[in-house]
Amino acid sequence: MDTINDSILFLLGLGVFGGMLGAWFFQKIRFPQVVGYIAIGLIIGQAGFGIINSEVVLQLKTFNLFALGIIGFLVGGELKMDTFRKYARQFTAILFGEGLLSFLLVGLASFLLIFLVTRNVTAASAGAVVLGAIASATDPASTIDVIWEYRSKGVMTTAIIAIVALDDALAMTLYGLGGSTAKLLASESGSIWLSLGHIANELFGSLVVGAAVAALLAAFLRWVPQTERGAAIAIGMILLVISVAVFFKMDIILATMMMGFVLTNFSPRRSKDLFKLMRSFSVPIYVLFFVLVGARLSFREMPGWLWLIIAAYIIGRCAGKFFGSYFGAKMTGSSPAVCKYLGLGLFAQGGVAIGLSIMAAEQLSPITIAGGMNLGDMVIFVVTTTTLVVQVLGPAMVKLAVRLSGEAGRDITEEDVRASMKVADVIDEKLTTLSEAAPVSEAINCFTENNVLMTPVVNKNGKITGILTFEALKDIIGDRDSWHWLLVADIMRPLEDSTTADANLDEIYERMYRLKIDQMPVVDSERGGIPLGMLDMRTIRLKVHAELLKRGEQTDMQAATA
Repeated sequence: MDTINDSILFLLGLGVFGGMLGAWFFQKIRFPQVVGYIAIGLIIGQAGFGIINSEVVLQLKTFNLFALGIIGFLVGGELKMDTFRKYARQFTAILFGEGLLSFLLVGLASFLLIFLVTRNVTAASAGAVVLGAIASATDPASTIDVIWEYRSKGVMTTAIIAIVALDDALAMTLYGLGGSTAKLLASESGSIWLSLGHIANELFGSLVVGAAVAALLAAFLRWVPQTERGAAIAIGMILLVISVAVFFKMDIILATMMMGFVLTNFSPRRSKDLFKLMRSFSVPIYVLFFVLVGARLSFREMPGWLWLIIAAYIIGRCAGKFFGSYFGAKMTGSSPAVCKYLGLGLFAQGGVAIGLSIMAAEQLSPITIAGGMNLGDMVIFVVTTTTLVVQVLGPAMVKLAVRLSGEAGRDITEEDVRASMKVADVIDEKLTTLSEAAPVSEAINCFTENNVLMTPVVNKNGKITGILTFEALKDIIGDRDSWHWLLVADIMRPLEDSTTADANLDEIYERMYRLKIDQMPVVDSERGGIPLGMLDMRTIRLKVHAELLKRGEQTDMQAATA
């Protein structure tokens, strides 16, 4: 009999809802939200209650591909050409420093431990080159999620985004060469030249496909100005890119990342709102993706010696990332914040490493090492277990890096500026009022001389009783005879909404936007509703933009001196 656990819809709902609860709890105890997603996955997955088993994870493989595509697209949207031109030398040195040092440290440690267990140089060498190559990869998804969560901005944050985006290419290159070497050591048909061809197909093919589809998407965005429809077209094209990448065995993240990179740099104005909408749309996708990461991890039937290799892998990889990025940044004269803290933001390991480990399992399964376990199974166990550990450790270290560098909270938006301001900061105190007993002719003169579209109407005590708009005057403007006998009270609109000077600007702005009104009276509540001025949408935007530019300059100056 089928149970509710057999329903994919139930499991998807459980994953998203549970993941959000986990994120809320871990944020309360000052951990990044992504840790909560993974923790919920562990609880309901193979390591916990087994609600989501390996068969379900396999059925949701297509969703994982889609999630990786969305992640790649959004990461690419964070990369600006100007940044690469400015920091190309630094990024290259840091990339090779942290990637190659991680490869060497993990490779050497793995070789020694596998050799101690197997006394087999071939098995130890094959396992070492594969684990070393996989260790060079960094997970962009959880890293970027933390950067967005803590609104980080600055040169160190930019460096983290660039390195995690480029790490996949380096990891796949090292893996391609290492995997070919491992197959040769395993006495299988392996060719370095054939491996290089596969690497070229994965890397350059992915980049070409992503760039071509991005150009096509940019053209569509010119014809479809609506952001929602543009997002629908973008999602359709991302799915097409994913399917092409899977069919031709290209890298999904690289292809979609190139798509986002080209779009944001060659069509920045049209794509700005698109990326904003896509980021908000991606939240449940991120949640479910990381819940499934935790759900597929299992620690059963792992021999004791395997935990030594896992420990060596984690220590070697973290040391390689930290010291490699430090030396690379130091050699190229990077800022102190980049030298000191960049390495802390590169510990996370995710989808690419898992994918490479699955490929390695197929290549290395003929090599038996100990206790009936083959080398392919060992790689799977090591990478999945270390992924759990560094996915818990990694986001916490990213949070520490952005806080120590002073870049957390610097990515200021218009919403942040409005939330920090009061209505009094943007009020137009040059106020013109009309008496409700005044004739319409006086109102017409008032509107003509002051160039306004709306003005408050007050009673004999000076308290606001209504609003007179230009639209109301338009209805009688042709009937000049009525101007002298009609009163303002006869055509005014009752006061529907008003605000006070000490109200939060963002709350009032959202209310005006929701009600579709461009102006709102500001009244003195302590004096019984006497008008103080008018709040105008256009004035709000101008003053908020000016304040945003001012704070942005201050942030850039702080980053330059950090």
